[in-house]
Amino acid sequence: MSKRNGPMEDVKKQYVRMALESGNTAFIARKTGVSSSTLGNWIRQYRDEIEAEMEKDGVRPLSESTSTQELQKKYDHAMKLLGEKELEVAMLRQMVKKNLPTFRNK
Repeated sequence: MSKRNGPMEDVKKQYVRMALESGNTAFIARKTGVSSSTLGNWIRQYRDEIEAEMEKDGVRPLSESTSTQELQKKYDHAMKLLGEKELEVAMLRQMVKKNLPTFRNK
C-alpha cells in the first residue's frame, strides 16, 4: 500500500468488499458515488485480497452462481439475527419503563 493513498486504499477495499458481498456492483457504485468502471477496476485490483479477508471472516461473495438454497440460508440467518435484536430492544424498553419512575425522583 502506498503512503500517498493510505486512507483511500481502505475506502476502495471497503467498496470492493461491499460489491462482492452484495453481488451487485452497479448498485454499490451508485450508492457510493463511484463510476461502475472505476469500481470494476478496484475489484480487479483487490479481489484476491478482499476474498481472502472474507474467507477468514467466514463470508462468501454473493455471485450470480449462488444457489437458491444458499440465498435461503443467508436469509434465514439474517432473519434470526433480526429477531434476536428485536427481542433485545423489547427487553430494554421494558427495563426502561420499569426504571423510569426512579429516574424522575433523582
